[in-house]
Amino acid sequence: MPVLIVIGYGPGNGHAIAHRFGREGWSIALVGRRAERLQAGVAQLEATGVAAHAFVGDAGDPDSLRATLRAIRADLGPVSAVALTAYRNVVVDDVLIADPETVAHVFDIGVAGLLAAVQTTLDDLRTASGAVLVVNGALGLHDDAIDGYAVSFGGDGVALECSAKTKLVGLLAARLRPEGVYVGEVVINGSVQGSPHAGPTAIDPAEIAERLWRMAAERVETHVHIAEQRP
Repeated sequence: MPVLIVIGYGPGNGHAIAHRFGREGWSIALVGRRAERLQAGVAQLEATGVAAHAFVGDAGDPDSLRATLRAIRADLGPVSAVALTAYRNVVVDDVLIADPETVAHVFDIGVAGLLAAVQTTLDDLRTASGAVLVVNGALGLHDDAIDGYAVSFGGDGVALECSAKTKLVGLLAARLRPEGVYVGEVVINGSVQGSPHAGPTAIDPAEIAERLWRMAAERVETHVHIAEQRP
């Protein structure tokens, strides 16, 4: 049974991805910092026939994440795919006045965490011709209007993290493609159903999960954008 690790599990995108892969017969390992949330996710997934398991770990702490990933492999066997949905808002409202040391921490998950996950599971991913799947945000796009929007609500740190994550996905894809490992991301432009700021036209997490499933199967596109369809 192939194993998918969902890093940063939550009731939105993380749950939808776990369910989409799980209904295809994958065994799912949920990783997050809150044991109660993980156990609730396991119960919901198991109620739909998905084999799910909870593992506490911190995507923003490479040592913690590496230890968790090794524990997953010891319990469930070789890893076939990793999905990163983790997000932590390190508040950097304005880069002009932010402490540079604080700015550096916006990359704890999207860069350091993603790298730790890939490096720790890489031997398995190579053997399985596996996949690395990432959920990202559109604030990282190189676009004047999006930069202005980020500045308008003090989202400088989020924009930096999203941008760096996109570049890392591209670099990983270029390095691992010749080795048969697929790397891709879905970049979300808009709100997602179930999130605190979701609007009436918010994107269904199941749509994001379905797109990632198809990307992993087709192994062609590296960066795919999904936009909220506003009236």
